[in-house]
Amino acid sequence: MRIMTSVFDSPNKLLFGVESSKNVGEKLKELGVTKVLFIYDKGIKSAGIVDKIAEFVTASGIEIVTYDKVEPNPPDYSVNEAAELGLREQVNGILAIGGGSSLDTGKGVRILLSYPGPISNYYAKLDSAPLDEKIMKPLIVLPTTAGTGSEATPGGVITDSLTHIKRPIICGVSLGIIDPTLHVNLPPAITAATGFDTLCHAVEAVTSKRSNRISDVLGFEAITLVGKHLRTAVKDGANLEAREGMALAATLAGMSLRGPFGGIPHDLGSPLSSVYSIPHGNAVSLLLAEALSFIAEAAPDKVRVVAEALGARIPAEASSEEIGNIASDTVRALYRDVDMPSMKSYIPNKEEMLANIDKFYKPSVFSPRPLEKEDAIKILSNSYDKSYEKQPERI
Repeated sequence: MRIMTSVFDSPNKLLFGVESSKNVGEKLKELGVTKVLFIYDKGIKSAGIVDKIAEFVTASGIEIVTYDKVEPNPPDYSVNEAAELGLREQVNGILAIGGGSSLDTGKGVRILLSYPGPISNYYAKLDSAPLDEKIMKPLIVLPTTAGTGSEATPGGVITDSLTHIKRPIICGVSLGIIDPTLHVNLPPAITAATGFDTLCHAVEAVTSKRSNRISDVLGFEAITLVGKHLRTAVKDGANLEAREGMALAATLAGMSLRGPFGGIPHDLGSPLSSVYSIPHGNAVSLLLAEALSFIAEAAPDKVRVVAEALGARIPAEASSEEIGNIASDTVRALYRDVDMPSMKSYIPNKEEMLANIDKFYKPSVFSPRPLEKEDAIKILSNSYDKSYEKQPERI
């Protein structure tokens, strides 16, 4: 039997556990930071999280400079502005607190504190030379949602303000601190959306053409954790066991993507998010059920394990089509159980959406089944037709 060789790029250091955020000042100090740029949005401040973290940092004798203008889907000008503040104040470290937008802003700022701006100079391409992180200032990230897994990956996404297209950047972090206690006050709608983002990451990783034995172990465990804990985390946000399970799922899912990269939900959902101003987690999750149904023809065994990890029971003799249908029904049931908004809530006119297919379509090169434009139209159309009526809770 031929054993496949697996290549896996291990992530940065991670500190995981209840109350682990108490160590942030000590960890900054270990990295030689004496003046740190705090990066967060005003919602994190109003939730009381920033003040709590600031106490731990100042107790270690570290001075704080604040940038609190993080925007959703962080635009390039916001990253440039935050970096200019850091340069002007001569900070020698960064602490990004919040969801994916804060963490991605932090990664962009880390680049610009050592390399000349603007951040648009560093949009990643397939032939981009890697930046030297050894010359960069330390960056610690404190995620307050269980969604992006950005604490365990070097990837980030910045919105180009001229084209309104989301562009990738590549910049690792020095340390990710994952403290589930920071998640307990997260509203149900954000808990659900970020949880589904985690699920999409893991599903896309394990079904990717570039999946391997290591990414499969991480991804399938993440899927199992989502199936076990997401409903409880949404319904009972103070349940620390559920919050810890979802926090671990997000980190494992992020790690699982290090080699396989993304698939259909993100390839179609990310531009859908930009065009219709749909929160990222909602946009990608809207397409997950139909994506599983589509790829089951090429990867029935993987799709079976995904569905079973989420609690489905699939007969041993089930065809690939039946496996795909059961998997998509299982995802839709979870979607309804956590009160996620429907596609119809965000997009009033299906025909207009389909007429704009060129804004959404790209081949999805890592999908186990090739995605032609006609396939993308069918996935979008079916996702729309099979969605249920529910007005979105804006996040």
